Amino acid sequence: MRLPHLPLPAHLSYCTNIHAGDSLAEVEASLDDFLPAIRAHLEEWRALAPDAPFGLGLRLSAQAAESLLQPDMLRAFAARLESLHAYVFTINAFPWGNFHQKPVKQAVYQPDWSSGQRAAYTVHCARTLAALLPADVEGSISTVPLGFAERDRAAAMADSLPQLRLAVLELNRLMRETGKEIVLALEPEPACLLENAADALHFFQRYWFAEDNLAQLARQAGCAQPEARRLAQRHLGVCYDVCHGAIEFEDPCAALAGLLNAGIRIAKIQLSCALRVEEMDARAALQLQAFDDGVYLHQVVRRNASGLQRHPDLPQALSLPLDAIRRESWRVHCHVPLFWQAQPEAGLANTRGSLDAVLGLLRRQAISPHLEVETYTWDVLPPQLREIPKAQAIALELHTVMKELRHER
Repeated sequence: MRLPHLPLPAHLSYCTNIHAGDSLAEVEASLDDFLPAIRAHLEEWRALAPDAPFGLGLRLSAQAAESLLQPDMLRAFAARLESLHAYVFTINAFPWGNFHQKPVKQAVYQPDWSSGQRAAYTVHCARTLAALLPADVEGSISTVPLGFAERDRAAAMADSLPQLRLAVLELNRLMRETGKEIVLALEPEPACLLENAADALHFFQRYWFAEDNLAQLARQAGCAQPEARRLAQRHLGVCYDVCHGAIEFEDPCAALAGLLNAGIRIAKIQLSCALRVEEMDARAALQLQAFDDGVYLHQVVRRNASGLQRHPDLPQALSLPLDAIRRESWRVHCHVPLFWQAQPEAGLANTRGSLDAVLGLLRRQAISPHLEVETYTWDVLPPQLREIPKAQAIALELHTVMKELRHER
């Protein structure tokens, strides 16, 4: 959905990674099932833009992306989008393989950006996006924050550069050939090589914008180094996930300003909320156990008098003695619905304050052209958080965002 009234006109949608399915046939079936139902529930659509096409944040697995390299399948998919009165402006190329129904955990970051597989998959998604993008719309592709933090950070960051250069060169080639501008967006996430905005800033300044990397990019592109810097800034940026920033206890407005001031594009903002515990006690610890679904990695950041302590998954944090964590403030990487009301009687809340701060910033400043609601954990949330049908919930999340962007109360 187009939002022309913002300081930087933007496109708003939800990410289809909320739907299970890795094959192209499964992707198509989910669009057929959900898009008409979401439209039916979305009041803003009926009132403001009943004839406008519906923007999509499309998740493609490596399997689906490879299928769309076949011209006949790409044409059929484009025709299906047209029949659904929809268009794609961004692709989620973060999860390479399975993303639902069985344990994903840290495997979701594999292959990482040290691997040619990651680059090839991303390029496949870019070719699909270039073919599907409307002529007047720039595209974005969100991707892993280089990889999971299980290696030496400096070595892993350096190892990612050759593959990122190949991706940027392909995006530049596509722009020359098709006129479609696409930005690859690294998505910082706790327990990864880029955990937060500060890590992203460090990577860009120390590695990506480094003179030796730009010199190699210039040689590969056959251009002068100043032009290589422009390519580096144009085609690689950041996807800022509000949930991830909240888990890191960072000020989202300051984080976004720091990235933009450094010349780093905010290609996409994922509008999401995490779990929050203001004062840990036995009641809250018990309630949190219901979110340990065994499928996804639920990173935890604890704040106490000593600062921030991090855990790669919820079970490790919950195994601590209660006396050691009592009264701490916790943030847990579990995407909860934007409209979910806090449960003070259970000791649980969400990080809606961070989201509202970002939406307020978007009302005032030109930040990012792509806004994407992302609550992919829907199917594994405790039953009380998903009492309404999924299509209605997606529409309600989009309604929540649009209401805030219009500053309605």
